[in-house]
Amino acid sequence: MSTAPARNVPLAEYTTLGLGGPAALFQPVATTEELIEAVREADRAGSPLLVLGGGSNLVVADEGFPGTVVHVDSSGLSSAEVGDDTVRVRADAGVEWDAFVARCVDEGLSGVECLSGIPGRVGSTPIQNVGAYGQEVSQTIAEVTVYDREEGRTRVLAAAECGFAYRDSVFKGRNRYVVCEVVFELTRAKLSRPIRYAELARTLGVAQGDRVPLADAREAVLALRRGKGMVVDPADPDSRSAGSFFTNPILSADEFAEFTRRVEERLGPGTAPPAYPDADGRVKTSAAWLIEHAGFPKGYGTGPARISTKHTLALTNRGGATTADLLALAREVRAGVARAFGITLVNEPVMVGVTL
Repeated sequence: MSTAPARNVPLAEYTTLGLGGPAALFQPVATTEELIEAVREADRAGSPLLVLGGGSNLVVADEGFPGTVVHVDSSGLSSAEVGDDTVRVRADAGVEWDAFVARCVDEGLSGVECLSGIPGRVGSTPIQNVGAYGQEVSQTIAEVTVYDREEGRTRVLAAAECGFAYRDSVFKGRNRYVVCEVVFELTRAKLSRPIRYAELARTLGVAQGDRVPLADAREAVLALRRGKGMVVDPADPDSRSAGSFFTNPILSADEFAEFTRRVEERLGPGTAPPAYPDADGRVKTSAAWLIEHAGFPKGYGTGPARISTKHTLALTNRGGATTADLLALAREVRAGVARAFGITLVNEPVMVGVTL
């Protein structure tokens, strides 16, 4: 390794929540080769392993992490023309995601423009199948290079092998694969992909399905995210979060019918909850709507951990919070939604050393 590991490094300094105790061993890596060697070394030593990128989707225990934290800071980026209007862009796991999106927009590459402003690094995007404003990375990922810890070798997984689903993949919640590089297949175009998200279309003043200049799509998304405290800004305490803390529930037809009954019982006959048709007859509803209508408004909380004043789905560290404080608030919200509507919310961030 070009950089020696350090001991007892506070992980709060490496998470957007500003929470988390010390790592027993902290190993920075600057290349894919260093990343693979660091993982191999941890496995040879029998050390627990945490691969850390931008720390934007992590909730780390106050006690810290008892093993090796590999901090991925690789920065390789390349592109190749593969068709008349198709470009494959390969990015190392440590590339900053929003800088990657900005570069794609500047170079006239369409497909990730509506994912602007999301904190974190490229390596985390396939794990969560990151998505926002009508786009998901699974729509453009062609392949993912991983280190397979079970087989002790590097592998290339095609998109079809990644098990992409709503905020999920074969990588999430499993320790087998370490994401090393991601290849995106983008379209050379001046205009965005069709604008699918109603709020974004309204902001742009276009109809859903219309296309707009790439830069216009990016700026509109950034403005919307800033208004919700979802762009990391040291001056904005609402941005000291892990983004959306809960995923939007996806219900079967029977579950949605029962949910609607409970909504009318609580809020009055004829009250319709948000409903977005999903696959196989299922229906997606809004976690933010559930939280607000269960009695948890923006800014809820009296301690240092509170719901964002701008966005109900974000739980924030207003300064001086602990992970225990944040989880207590998350459990209160989850229990309140379950009591009110019979739906148990599921956390979106990855839990390290803690459970919800």
